[in-house]
Amino acid sequence: MTVSKILISACLLGHAVRYDGKGKPLAHPAIDQWREEGRLVTICPELAGGMSVPRPPAEIENGMTGADVLAGRARVVEITGGEVTEAFIAGAYRALEFAQAHGCTHALLIDGSPSCGSGFIYDGSFAGKRHAGNGVTAALLENAGIIVRSDRQMDEMVDILARV
Repeated sequence: MTVSKILISACLLGHAVRYDGKGKPLAHPAIDQWREEGRLVTICPELAGGMSVPRPPAEIENGMTGADVLAGRARVVEITGGEVTEAFIAGAYRALEFAQAHGCTHALLIDGSPSCGSGFIYDGSFAGKRHAGNGVTAALLENAGIIVRSDRQMDEMVDILARV
């Protein structure tokens, strides 16, 4: 029997890859189990897109979503005003290629990120305002048929994988 592989945000495993140079480890028994089973495939799309650690915070401008970025209707900008759209798109495509190469059918991504957010993202004002929507990587993965859930939906992911 083949088990479903899970693409997971590197920061959720404690890797110091976030914009602020920190990780955001997700403590859940299923993470330990999936790691032992060899099911986790780790990536940080922003690093895969060529960004560094630390880096200025970035958001998708004007309350748009990752799908808007992929369609060329929105940009990803840093709080400093720098545009990083190309890096976010490149990272998303590298994450998709990596997921497909490893047979990932599911992805567990950090919410809020302009790359990985799958329940909410920030609105581009850098004022802490969030709205429903996907980041660039989450949108691309979903478009490719990969089931995406956020760290806040861990129990739902456990249930989904129990049925596979």
